[in-house]
Amino acid sequence: MKILNQSKENLAQLKEDGITRHRLFILALQHMFAMFGSTVLVPALTGLNPAVALFTSGLGTLIFHLITGGKVPAYLGSSFAFIAPIIAAQNQFGRDGAMLGIITVGLVYALMSLVIRLLGTEFFRKLLPPVVVGPVIITIGLGLAPTAKDMASEHLLVAFVTLAIAVGVSVFAKGIIKVIPILLGIIGGYTFAAFLGLVDFTPVMEASWFSLPKFALPTVSGNLRAISLVAPIALVTMVEHLGDVVAISSTVKKDFIEEPGLHRTLLGDGIATLVAGLFGGPPNTTYGENVGVLALTKVYNPMIIQLTAVIVILSSFIQKVGVLIQTIPTAVMGGIVFLLFGMIASIGLRTLVENEVDLSKNRNLVIVSVTLVVGISNLTLNFAGLEFGGMGLAAIVGIIMNLILPAMEKEDKQIEKEEELKIKSELRYEAN
Repeated sequence: MKILNQSKENLAQLKEDGITRHRLFILALQHMFAMFGSTVLVPALTGLNPAVALFTSGLGTLIFHLITGGKVPAYLGSSFAFIAPIIAAQNQFGRDGAMLGIITVGLVYALMSLVIRLLGTEFFRKLLPPVVVGPVIITIGLGLAPTAKDMASEHLLVAFVTLAIAVGVSVFAKGIIKVIPILLGIIGGYTFAAFLGLVDFTPVMEASWFSLPKFALPTVSGNLRAISLVAPIALVTMVEHLGDVVAISSTVKKDFIEEPGLHRTLLGDGIATLVAGLFGGPPNTTYGENVGVLALTKVYNPMIIQLTAVIVILSSFIQKVGVLIQTIPTAVMGGIVFLLFGMIASIGLRTLVENEVDLSKNRNLVIVSVTLVVGISNLTLNFAGLEFGGMGLAAIVGIIMNLILPAMEKEDKQIEKEEELKIKSELRYEAN
């Protein structure tokens, strides 16, 4: 009932803003272009089906809007944070193992949503402060650097041209073009690769126009140990989710942390990810690209995002689109990920800077230093038959250190205060 009432309000707002059906469709296409490149890039890198990723992205977005009452203009696309864990889980335990891990991520989101509902958002902020979040996000980008190098090495010239186009659009373009540098970089790099004869269009010609996405429903044969490779990353992506919700709130000038509430946005994200795992798609996450479109157009109506999701779902049934995406040369993707993985690391660095994390304090310096080395070195630990490594272990180590070290810092401050009082007392004695 609430979402129906909200939908009526959204429709009324569209009329009040003078947005016709034609303009509504164009605005929805802008959001589709903004999310398309990143959403299909994740399955391309992990070996999952791009058409399924598009389907679960659109469906996940609709689920998110249903759970949040249609109040938050957020689009959900494929999460980059899970690229390395999904690849590792598939290599060791097959696709069923990876999907089992993704489903567990959704359950972790749902559980944390309940915790936030009971304890409030302050508990969540205390558990994952910027001094922990920043270095963990940095490890996501830098940990994937070798993958970027290997992909770009397939054909360095193609990778360079692709990267140059994406960077040029991002820095010099204006309007809607500026928010789709990834998509235009892929198109430009793909065209250049085709000119060099590196693209085989035969599979595209042989593909049907319309076909069901190749859904890969997981079976119980998935190894439970795969959960330890994928699920811990939820600690990181929940922080990213919080950041995106705050960014959307700031853009729209509404506090979505309070209404509909962080617990609802997190639950919507989690259920969307769980459903994605059931269909064989990558985990979902709120997309910063679409926040950029909101800021650019100044049109924040959630119905635009909902229409975008419907268009994306319909496009997933066009088989030629999925096959065409699969013909993109590895080097083209290599050029793109040089930018994307570096951007992820930069976001982590920005988190530290914008939140004024003082690295002159030993406590903060120790947390950041250890977290970075644990994550980038891909250190792994086995516990109770489960394996924790890389970014997931870095997040856990950062959280534990953050919870333990404050008490030590308080003791140091107390000692400093006592020494200061002692010095003042001695000075007064000498003066007398």
